[in-house]
Amino acid sequence: MSTSQTSTQIPPKYLREDELSDECKKLLLTLPKERGWLISDTYNYQGFWLSPRLLQGVIACQQQFQAHDSDIILATTPKSGTTWLKALLFVLVNRVKHPVFEQNHPLLVKNPHDLVPYLELTLYVDGQVPNFSSFTTPRLLSTHLPFASLPKSVQDSRTKLVYLCRNPKDIFISMWHFANDLRLDHTDTRSIEEMFELFCKGVSVFGPFWNHVLDYWKKSIEKPNQVFFVMYEEIKKQPEIQLKRLAEFLDCPFSVEEENSRVAEEILRMCSFENLSNLEVNINGKFSTGEANKSFFRKGEVGDWKNYFTIEMSEKLNDVIEQKFQGSGLRF
Repeated sequence: MSTSQTSTQIPPKYLREDELSDECKKLLLTLPKERGWLISDTYNYQGFWLSPRLLQGVIACQQQFQAHDSDIILATTPKSGTTWLKALLFVLVNRVKHPVFEQNHPLLVKNPHDLVPYLELTLYVDGQVPNFSSFTTPRLLSTHLPFASLPKSVQDSRTKLVYLCRNPKDIFISMWHFANDLRLDHTDTRSIEEMFELFCKGVSVFGPFWNHVLDYWKKSIEKPNQVFFVMYEEIKKQPEIQLKRLAEFLDCPFSVEEENSRVAEEILRMCSFENLSNLEVNINGKFSTGEANKSFFRKGEVGDWKNYFTIEMSEKLNDVIEQKFQGSGLRF
């Protein structure tokens, strides 16, 4: 992509460093920082890494968001397959209001990120108080926040949390592509070697990856009725089985009539990478924070990391993951 093509590109809200509140500016001066993936510097707040603008959204969300027991929140690390699961969640939960066979289904004209908005990246990104009056029940929301940094009202409620986990090697490659695509000055893209070293140190957006995953994994074991933990690779391998598990967890299991009508199969077809990536809204539309919708549809494959990793990179990340996840029962 040439510089001329991107000169008029408007950066996503969470990358803009203008209009930071005085409170946020003062806080940044006290936080550890490292070289950033998306902008010059990334800061460590409550044990995870984020950009300055995101810090405002996180703090506002933590202070102001009031969870409802009926809420459903999708939690992920970036580039875990969030777009796909947002689509699946929206269609699954709203299938009475919006039957999967209707021609004007919202998913066909809106990006999944607009249908299931982020708390800290979208609704609270500028410290504003969002208007939830237009939301139907259950409210479908999403977040990249680690469990310990979720708003207290979420932790104290019966809100259902769906956590999507993915192989860290594929996450790294997807994030590297995404970060370089969004960087404001495309002559200053980050090399894969530089970003890999940061990732192995735990410096990634909302990372360290292992802390994020392990906290939700442990909560899913402690509170299986509240936290649903699923692997991206499991959904790819057994999509219908995993979709039905998710429906049971969300108290909206498929009826006999729906089974006979193959509703689950239609949901999976509608939400497939091939279908979503070829919709007009996702080819030419833009996300509410500024990114082109098509930037959320790169490949959606399992194992794409093999096209980029050297043997040394693979072995190094294997060692890190083995050390960090030892005794947890999680395997990648």
